[in-house]
Amino acid sequence: MERTLILVRHGQSEWNLKNLFTGWKNPGLTEKGIEEARAAGHALKEMKIIPDICFTSALVRAQYTLDLMLEEMDIVNMTIIRNQALNERNYGDLAGLNKDDARKKWGDEQVHIWRRSYDVPPPGGESLKDTAERVLPYYKANILPKVIAGQSVLVAAHGNSLRALVMLLENLSEDEIVKREIATGDPLIYKLDENGKMLSVMKVS
Repeated sequence: MERTLILVRHGQSEWNLKNLFTGWKNPGLTEKGIEEARAAGHALKEMKIIPDICFTSALVRAQYTLDLMLEEMDIVNMTIIRNQALNERNYGDLAGLNKDDARKKWGDEQVHIWRRSYDVPPPGGESLKDTAERVLPYYKANILPKVIAGQSVLVAAHGNSLRALVMLLENLSEDEIVKREIATGDPLIYKLDENGKMLSVMKVS
């Protein structure tokens, strides 16, 4: 039995383009982001990888990415479950700030620690560890059982919420996952065994 889990980060957002910390803010997609989302849907359709059910976050950029992918795949009447547990990492006081301006205010080293450490949160925000602590229980309770049951599941989410899943699926260390880049609009296709362990992973691009 095929057990397929597809993870995709939303297409480029307006704030990605402007080099701003985004977190739980709700910017839209750029033209490039829209193209990325459509290309992701087209690629999955060409590969005949068709989801049975979809999950996404409570944030517009991920939801719109998913809508565009499904439109490109000619899918209507899809079950889509939206949940805040899949939201991007909350950047707290950094949200909306230009990353270069944040470096001027707090220093290169401090901003690097906030961005790339596993368990040091920015002021008022979440670390990757905090993000994983809400993403992974949701995944294990709501998403994984559907994959194990044989449904193909598509998750459209965010760089850091997907990092939490990739860390679990690929059994990566804290140091390895903070260095892992998750490209916008580029699906990762996982094949899992009957226990939810990874058998293989493939990038579309």
